[in-house]
Amino acid sequence: MQVVVTVVTFRDIFQNEAEKKSRYSEDYRKLSAQITLDKQDMAGLGVKDGQNVLVKNDVGSVVVAVKASEDDSHPGLAFMVNSPWSNQLVRDDVCETNIPGFKGISAQVSPSGESVTQISELFQRMKAQGA
Repeated sequence: MQVVVTVVTFRDIFQNEAEKKSRYSEDYRKLSAQITLDKQDMAGLGVKDGQNVLVKNDVGSVVVAVKASEDDSHPGLAFMVNSPWSNQLVRDDVCETNIPGFKGISAQVSPSGESVTQISELFQRMKAQGA
């Protein structure tokens, strides 16, 4: 089972404050390593709040916790806080403003029995890629 979504990243003041304390803290991980999906998409995947999902595209992949959206219905549209987790899905190429494309990221989401990807692993990946 999988759903194809368009991921939009955003900034979050609470996640930003947790990051100031420590990127390695549990608070930062909980606020950063998640994807918010429409309830219809979650039902199609057979997942509930707090369960883990694999989010992948042709750039990379990451396991994060899923959260049900409280907004009006928006199947196919997902939201992730701008973080090392969402950055695994962002292309290296930049637009005319010299900024990577953090909006409109196409990705597949599927249930996962794996643990949330650890931030230390994400940093190792970035180092290996020369980021």
